[in-house]
Amino acid sequence: MTEPVWGTLQEEITEVVSRTPKDVPDVVTQLEDLHDLLNKATPDDANNPVADFNHLYWTITSTVLDHLNAGAFRDPEFLTLLDVEFAKRYFDALRRWGQAATDTPHSWRVLFRHLYDRDIQSLPAAVAGVNAHVNYDLPFALIATWTKLKSGPSVVIQHQDYLHINEIFFEKIPQLRRGYLSYWQLVIDRLNGPLDDFIQDRAVEIARNHAWSDAERLWKMRDDPKAMRRANDTLDHYTAILGWVLMSPLGGYLQ
Repeated sequence: MTEPVWGTLQEEITEVVSRTPKDVPDVVTQLEDLHDLLNKATPDDANNPVADFNHLYWTITSTVLDHLNAGAFRDPEFLTLLDVEFAKRYFDALRRWGQAATDTPHSWRVLFRHLYDRDIQSLPAAVAGVNAHVNYDLPFALIATWTKLKSGPSVVIQHQDYLHINEIFFEKIPQLRRGYLSYWQLVIDRLNGPLDDFIQDRAVEIARNHAWSDAERLWKMRDDPKAMRRANDTLDHYTAILGWVLMSPLGGYLQ
């Protein structure tokens, strides 16, 4: 008999990732519940690669919620729906992986298969998760959001709100990145000064701009199921390759 993917926590994690969030507070709560369980899944390991990414995701989304409550977004309906559609794709990938489903996206398998791998460092794991979620999930989350709102990529205030998320990343990246570093990595980080933060800020900005461009391209073919499937498979394939590089020794060196 095959061992459950999540071990003794199979039922609990499956229940959490099977929920459908309705708003941003729901997403934050779901990420919190999942984080506690992911840490329990590897009791002999203070961190694991999936929990490392989940923590980053929770931190960013919690800050998005703070900005939303403060009225920082011009189109809160768009931002809320995008946040929900985005999160649903992550939870669905986890659900599929937990069921050992063959259609689990390859871009996510790169991270999930290392749940029990103690040799994977926290920073590359978190970055690999961001890669899967932004480069693969985000364009399709935008398509789902525009479809439900009957809008599209041409609405200026929606794009402005989308770009505001970059500012949240810029705010949180230094603290998050240093939280993933070992003692000697922190020493090198201090020697580099703000250079590492600048590079990773630009990497996030480029990736999110590229995701918007991909969504604009996909929007034009949204009524062609075959074209959308081909685009999905291609994006998943290339995102998985980048994820593999990020999780490799080369990826650790680059970061």
